[in-house]
Amino acid sequence: MPDTETSLRQEIVQVCHLLYQKDFICASDGNVSARLGPDRFLITPSGLHKGLITAAQILVVDENGRSLDPTPANSHLKPTSELPMHLEAYRLRPDITAVVHAHPPTAVALSIAEIDLAPYLLPEVIVFLGRIPTTDYATPSSPENAAAIRPYIPHHDGLVLKRHGALTVGQSPLQAFMRMETLEQQARILFRLHQISEYPPMPAADVAKLLHMRQQMGLLHEGELETFHRIYPDYH
Repeated sequence: MPDTETSLRQEIVQVCHLLYQKDFICASDGNVSARLGPDRFLITPSGLHKGLITAAQILVVDENGRSLDPTPANSHLKPTSELPMHLEAYRLRPDITAVVHAHPPTAVALSIAEIDLAPYLLPEVIVFLGRIPTTDYATPSSPENAAAIRPYIPHHDGLVLKRHGALTVGQSPLQAFMRMETLEQQARILFRLHQISEYPPMPAADVAKLLHMRQQMGLLHEGELETFHRIYPDYH
């Protein structure tokens, strides 16, 4: 097994364990993948507890979702049923090398209550993750999920999947996990704000400075500045 594959397997396992420890998943929930090459991916199998998963249980698939895993011990394992959603993210985002799907409870609860995570609230979220849209509802473990993320994933690194969970992408499994943490942190703070009272919007000038920082770091996606000007039409 090449060193790159070995280290990626270990990082995926680390992320799976962190997702469980942070209560972002339970039982056999969640899935993590990483790009091995242009047409090869590592991905977690279906039905396994991610808090107990091992590096040897991570599967290899091609860009069409066919299993390439040569390990006899894994012959009973199948890739996660959310594989089409992962492959769609990679297809639309050739710049990413990892995808994390989890069920962070506060983000899911807010999506059921139809409370949007997209508002500009926290400086670190604006700079390091950007706006967080919510997709339409799609049946879990079905091709509907690939269709649900299609309008959003080209321009966003984190999405809430309505009534289902969240999806984050990145340059490594660990970065995608950190973005999942950031997404759930925004959800927790927004939940508390709704318990307290209405909250003031972040001033346009402050958001503009943070978006400039995001742009300087090479993180800004196409359309983000246009969205900002739609929200703050009087800002020049």
